[in-house]
Amino acid sequence: MRFILLFAVLLSHVAYAQEELSAKAWLDNMSQALRDKQFKYSLVQLQADHIRPLIYLHGLVDGQGVAFLEHLNGPPKNAVRVGDTVTFIEHDQPAYSVHTNRIPGVFPAAFAGNIDELAKGYQFVLGGRSRIAGRPGQMIRIIPQEDDRYSYQVWLDMDSFLPLRYDMLSQQRQLIEQILAIELVVLKSPPELLIEAEKQEWPPVVQQEKRHDGQNWQFKWLPEGFKVMTRDHHKLISTGNAVEYIALSDGIANISVYVARAGSTPLPSELMTRNGLSMVSERVGNAEVVAVGRVPAVTLTKLAKSLTLK
Repeated sequence: MRFILLFAVLLSHVAYAQEELSAKAWLDNMSQALRDKQFKYSLVQLQADHIRPLIYLHGLVDGQGVAFLEHLNGPPKNAVRVGDTVTFIEHDQPAYSVHTNRIPGVFPAAFAGNIDELAKGYQFVLGGRSRIAGRPGQMIRIIPQEDDRYSYQVWLDMDSFLPLRYDMLSQQRQLIEQILAIELVVLKSPPELLIEAEKQEWPPVVQQEKRHDGQNWQFKWLPEGFKVMTRDHHKLISTGNAVEYIALSDGIANISVYVARAGSTPLPSELMTRNGLSMVSERVGNAEVVAVGRVPAVTLTKLAKSLTLK
C-alpha cells in the first residue's frame, strides 16, 4: 500500500512538472529523445490483416546513432543503421545498404526530425493521459491542416518522452495502423549488439540508376508540407518496363508516382484501398500516371492531375 501511494505521489509530481508543456513542445522533446537517448523496445505493429512483433534498439556509439530492427515472426528479416546508412538483411537475398537516417517500419521519420517541418501540414493538440507498457503516457493528436491526408495520434512516455503508441486514423476515425510498445527500457549505455554493429563492415550503398532522358515532371499542386524526395527511372517488377518514378513525403505520409507514355507500359487501372493504402490511375496528356500512398484517394487523384512536363 505504501509503495502504491509513493508511486501515485511521484506520478502526480511528474504530471505537474509537465503541465506547462504545449503539444508542440512534447513532440520536440520526443524528436530529441529518439535521436539522443539509448533504449530498447519490444513492439507490436497492428494492421487490418497483419500482426508483426518487433524488437528495436537505439544507441550512440562513438558519437553516432546506431539502431537495429528485428522482425520476430516469419523468415529472418533485420535492418541495421549506422549513421546515415541502413543495411537490410533478409533470408532470400544478399544484404544491401541505402542512404537514409532512419530504419523504415518503426515510427515515422518525422518523429525524429524537425517538428517545425511537420507543422506545415498538421496541427498538434494535447489529448488525455493513460498507462501504456507500464508507463504513464501523454497523448498528442496530429491533425492535418486540410482534409487531404489521414490523422495520427501518439502517446509519449512522460519520463523519457519516447513514443509508447502510434495510431494512424482514417477520415472516419477508423484505425488503419497501430504501433504499440509492449516494453520500453531506457539504457545508460549502448547494447553490445550495437557496438558490434558499428564495427562491422556492411555492404556498400546501392547506387541509384542515373536518369538518361532529361524529362522533368513537375506538380502544379502538392499538399502543404509534401516534398519531392526522389526522382529516377523505376522498372516495374511485373513487366520489366521502365517508368518515371517520383517519391513524395511530408515526414509521415509517403506517396509514390509512376509515369509512362500512354500505351507503352501497362499500368494498373483499378482503385484499391487496403490498410489505408490507396491507388489511382489517371491519363494526363500523352502519359499514364499511377499514384500510390497512404492518403485519401481524392488526394492522389488531384496530385496526378496536377502533373505537368516542363
